[in-house]
Formats: sequence, structure tokens, C-alpha cells
Amino acid sequence: MRVPLSWLAEYVPLRMPPADLAHRLTMAGLETTYDPGPGGGWEHVVVGRVVDVRPHPNADRLRLADVDTGSGTSTVVCGAPNVAAGQKIAFARVGAVLTSGKSGEPTELTAAVIRGVESAGMVCSERELGLSDEHEGILVLPGDSPVGEPLASVLPSAGALEVEVTPNRGDCLSVLGIAHETAAITGEQVTEPPAGYDESGGAIEESVSIEIADPELCSRYTCTLIRGVRIGPSPDWLRQSMQDAGHRSINNVVDVTNYVMLEYGQPLHAFDLDQVRDAKVIVRPAGDGERFTSLDGQEHELRSPMLMIADPERSIGLAGVMGGANSEMTDATRNVLLESATFNAINTRRTSNALKLRTDASLRFEKGLNPELAVRAVRRATRLILETAGGEAAQGVYDVFPGRSDPPRIPFSHNSLRRVLGVDFPTAQVTRVLSSLGFTVEQGTDGAMTVVPPYWRTDVGIEEDVVEEIARVIGYDAVEGEPLAGRVPEAIRQPERELREELRDAFVSFGLQETISHTLVSGEEAALPDGAAPLGTVNPMSQEQAYLRTSLRPALLRSAASAMRQQGGAAMFEVGRVFIPRDGDLPDEREIAAVVLAGPRGSLLWEQDTGPLGFFDAKGVVESALTRLGLSAAFERASDPLLHPGRTAAVLVNGEQVGTLGELRPQTVARYDFPVPQAALIELDVQLLAPHVPAMRSSFSAFSRYPSAVRDLALVLDAGIPARQAQAIIESGPLVVRATLFDLFEGDPLPDGKKSLAFKVEFQSPLKTLETAEVNDAVAAIVAQMERETGAALRT
Repeated sequence: MRVPLSWLAEYVPLRMPPADLAHRLTMAGLETTYDPGPGGGWEHVVVGRVVDVRPHPNADRLRLADVDTGSGTSTVVCGAPNVAAGQKIAFARVGAVLTSGKSGEPTELTAAVIRGVESAGMVCSERELGLSDEHEGILVLPGDSPVGEPLASVLPSAGALEVEVTPNRGDCLSVLGIAHETAAITGEQVTEPPAGYDESGGAIEESVSIEIADPELCSRYTCTLIRGVRIGPSPDWLRQSMQDAGHRSINNVVDVTNYVMLEYGQPLHAFDLDQVRDAKVIVRPAGDGERFTSLDGQEHELRSPMLMIADPERSIGLAGVMGGANSEMTDATRNVLLESATFNAINTRRTSNALKLRTDASLRFEKGLNPELAVRAVRRATRLILETAGGEAAQGVYDVFPGRSDPPRIPFSHNSLRRVLGVDFPTAQVTRVLSSLGFTVEQGTDGAMTVVPPYWRTDVGIEEDVVEEIARVIGYDAVEGEPLAGRVPEAIRQPERELREELRDAFVSFGLQETISHTLVSGEEAALPDGAAPLGTVNPMSQEQAYLRTSLRPALLRSAASAMRQQGGAAMFEVGRVFIPRDGDLPDEREIAAVVLAGPRGSLLWEQDTGPLGFFDAKGVVESALTRLGLSAAFERASDPLLHPGRTAAVLVNGEQVGTLGELRPQTVARYDFPVPQAALIELDVQLLAPHVPAMRSSFSAFSRYPSAVRDLALVLDAGIPARQAQAIIESGPLVVRATLFDLFEGDPLPDGKKSLAFKVEFQSPLKTLETAEVNDAVAAIVAQMERETGAALRT
């Protein structure tokens, strides 16, 4: 919200520097900055008087103007058609920084020779001074402007406050709203603008009628009637106010409605009464498929419950958003029906969003307006229309108010201050602060009070709101801090959250990149294997974001395939929630970690081998990640709809399946358009994994001072026996430190159903150097145990 200081000063005295006021408003909860406006750059611009104007000797469209600057006379070359002798103008000396008429950028003025004549300055237009886009002619100042005085002391200050209005403070989308805040901070009083006018016409009820079809959507509708207006340009003061506030001037009647909207925060709309059939206004929901052409010329297809302003035959306005082209102000308009109403905030926002039609009016209505604003604003606007466009006002205000209610009465006591803020303030100070904000304070017994908010505040409804008002005006820095009493509570552990972050750190350390996808997906991506319906949203933004995701796989695979086409490889992961529907209950929200590996190995994981990433790379990622967590993973053959049947494994920790890994089926690779034939996928369930993570993971065993002995051990065993089982038997043998599988062989000359596994086995004693015989005995013990448990034999 842009609040011109010259406009703000009409309602409240400004006795502090604008920058200080902006800071005070910010500290009171309204983020505000001070914009000094173009006047801050008028350092070398003064008031001049045109002494003489004569033709340029070498150019038909240029003229020479002699300008009295108060300290001498300067001759400038000027192309403006409206320059004339005797005018008071804005004269820029050499060195002034002006807005370039061509580029719009700030440019320093230098002396120039134009068609053989030196021009020692410039007679400025509004655009060059940064006041507006008007540049067809020069800016002509009032005749009483003193020659030689700085321009900034003559023109009204164009400085303004820029206020970032929070969603609950719709009242601050008005100059009066900021005036009330300023008055509370500075201790001044607000002077509200006059709204009375001569009601010399007949009773308004004799000329028009109003009907509200749905009071839930329109709680109040008021209007006045002005006959015999003359549509034309706005007076200078009104046009300047619109310009300072960042709005363009349209005509006197429309400018008044915009002026009062900015003044009070209450949108208004002016209808051409002669275009309203039977002079009857009906406020009703739109019919499904109804079509409406708005003031901007766009045709819209409507649906219920979008609220319409209509006459008995057609729609003439989209309530709270924009008027209709069929009843707008034209030069021929003579009779104006002026509307000021209170429309449902939620319905207005939904209508505005659905039609992609955001306006200043809808912005204010969707924040919620007090119905009491409607009559005040319509009376103020009627007065201004009579002043600027003439005419005769009908007697009274037509007021339909089905939603009438009393303002809230909020009980309040000093106990609330102490409970919420931890401090107390004197009753006189509390009363003074609340009164300065427009609240009515009724004193009760034992320090109790009853507080009634002013008509412009719809955000105050409970006792804590009143406490906030007191604290922000007095200043939060006045609330003294106190040391914490008692023992600081211990941190509450969140195992799943901690595990999620550890997995993220582990994956990043392996060279993987994290991706984050939207939790809302299309119906195809949310489909479940068992055919159950995914959880949909009631009002989706699009069909591509209509359902809560049930898996991270589709988005991650799509991102990986896209990355491969750009980079040649992909090593990506995502950790996020999926939502599994449950009958008659909220969905099961599960934290899942998913990884995709694809492309040449060396380009992504800093390996020399450039073979394609696959099953064993994914297995290594899982093993390394779980090792960091103090866990050991086991793998069993498994099946998955997206994964290759012979290259899929379940990930087990302490015998419980916590995830799946494998290579994608060729059909899956083709579906997601991977540019390589092979890719690997990992999926871990954080919720299932968390209970297995030990609280204490660090342990230390002393290093042996004695050398180790290494033997290669090749065993022939049944093809169905997992390598993990064989490795576990070997590592349980005497003196074995570790066993590492380095070879798998199947086929001739081995019999059918057999395979050969080769392990590198490391033996070591903490007490002495092992002798060959001791190592041989240990190998023999391992082979014997393997034969007993698996039927394995040494490969010869």
C-alpha cells in the first residue's frame, strides 16, 4: 500500500521525519519503508519564469525560451508546444539528474548545442521530473510560485510510505488506516474527512430498489443516487492524489470511487443508472455457465456461487471484483447509482482466483471488511461526486443489511497482560493506548475492562488480540526480559527426523544430488498397485496436482531421466513423505528415502571403471549408508513391478525388510525415456529403519600389534545358497578378521545347480604372529563347518 505523505497529513499531523515514522510503524508490526519520491532528485531544479519565446533559427519544430531563474536569464532550446511567455515553469540547471524521456533512466543534464544554439538547461515536463508519464508538454506551475525557489519547496511532496500489509490487517489498505496507526504511535488525533452533503432530490426508495438473494454472500448493500452529473476530467487535486498513490486518473466519478477506496479501504462502484433495467439491483449467485463481460472487455464463464450484481434481465457487475461493460461510466452518463457493499471474503477470493481477475477491490474484500464501513464510504464518495461532477443527490442511503450484528465486546484484565507478556502496565497507560487506536474502553470492578474494537478493525476478537495491540504500540522493547526459571528441559529426541537427516548427509557424501518434488501429483502417478483409490484434493490447482503422492518413484525417475539427457549421468536421491490411503482413517504418512543411479560409473562416483551403474553400485550405497548408522544389511532375492526379476533384492536389517533395491526393468527404462538401457533404484522406509538404529554406535577395539595372514578360499556350493550366508559362516571361524567376496562363477565345468564363490579371508591374532599351521587349521575348520551347514566343498 502506497500512502502519500501529503495525503496522510490531511488526517493526522506529521511531526516526525518520514524515515523515523516508517521505522516506528515497522516496529509496531507494519513493515514500512520511506520513499522520498522524485523530489529527492530535484537538487538543481528551480522555479523559473519564461520571459520570451521565439522561433529557433535552424529548426521549424524547436523554439528558444529565455527563462528568468532568479539569478539570471538562461536561453534553452525547447520543443514543447505549450511553452509560452509569462509561465512559471520547472527549470533544470546543468548538473540536475532527470528522468530520460527516451530510456526512462536517471540521466545527468549537461550543456548541449542543438542545431547551432547552446541550450544551458531544460524546461521540464512531468515525465522528466519523475511525476508521471506525461511528456507532451512542459509542467506549468501556479502563477504565484516564487522565481528562483527550489522546486521541492513549491510542489507538494511526492514522498510516500510503502507499507507491506499483513493478511489480517485489511484496514491498513487505506490512508485512514495508516493515519490511525500513526496517531497511536505519535500521540496525535485523527481528523476524519467530512461526509455530509445536501440531499435535495427525492427519496431514493422512490427511484431504485435493491434485493439480496443470498445474505451469506452479501451481508450489507448500500447505495446512493446522484442525478444530473457531468462526466469529465478530474480536478487537479484529485488527479494529483491518484497519481501520488500510483493510480491513473480516468474521469471525475471513477476517480472519486478509487479515491474513497484508498481513503477508507472500502471499494465502491458507480453504475450508469440509465443502463440498469427497471432501476432494480439484484445481488445473486451466478448460474452455472452464465457469461459476463467485465470492464476490461474480457468475457468470463461463471459458475455458482460466484456473486453477481444484476438487474432483472442481465448481470451488470461481478460482486467485489469488477463492474460490467454494459453499465460503465461514459461521457453520456447523467445519473449515477453509487454502490458500497460488504461481500463474503472467501467467496470473493475464490471468484477472483478462478477467473484470474485480481483487482484492488477484490484484494480488500478478501481480507474481510466491517459492514459499518459501507455507509461511511458511500456518503463520503457522494459528497465528492457532487463537488467534482455536480448533480443532485437523492434523499437518504438505500441500505439493505440482513447481516446486522453488534460489535464484539471483549473482556480484558491486567492478568492477561501478565500471563501473555510477563509484564504489566498501568491502567491509565493501557486505556490511553487502546483509545488512541480507536477502541472503546469500559472500566469495570477490580481492574477488569470491556474493550470494543473500532469499526475499521475486523482482526480483533479475543483477549490476546487486545494484549498484542497494547504491546506493539508501547513497543516490544519495553517488555523486559527475565531469566528462565527452573531447569532447562531436555531435548526431545526425534529418531525418524534424525535418521532422515543422517541419510541425507550420507547420500550427499557419496556424490549423490538431492531433488525435491511436489507432494501433489497426477492420478496416474498416484495409482496404487492394488487398485486402491489415492487420496485426492477437494480443489486441485490442476489435474497434474490433484492427488497426494503414494510413491517417490515416478518423480525421481522422471528427474533422473531428464538429468541424463542433459548431463549424461544421474545419481540422485529424495527423502520425503508418501501418503498411503486407509479406509475410514487419515492416510498412512511414511518417510521414504529413494535413490536412482544411471549412466557411466566413473563420471558420477569418481571411479576409474566406466561401466554402467547397476545393482552392485546400489547395494554398495545401501551398505555404506547403513554402516554409518551402525547397522549391517542383509539382502534376499525379491520381486517388484518396476524392477528386473533377477536383479532385485529386499534390504533386511535384523531380519526385518526395510527397503528394496534393484535394476529397472527394460519396460520401466523405456517408459521414463532413459537414454541408457540400465538404471538402478533404491527405496528405504525410514519409519521401519528407525527402531533398528542403535543409540550408541561408536565402539573401539584395540588394533593387533601382529601381522595378518591372507588366504583365498574358493568354495563350490548349491546355487540357491546366498553369498551372505557363506560369508557369515567364514567370518564366524577362528581367528578370522574379515572375509570379502571377490568372485562368482557358474557354468562348465561345475555341475548344474552349483556355483563357485571365492573369498579373500584375513586371519589375525591379538596375541602373537600366526604360524602357517595355525592358519591351515583355521581354514580346515571353516571348510568343515561349511560342509556341515551348506554341503559346500573346496574348489579344486
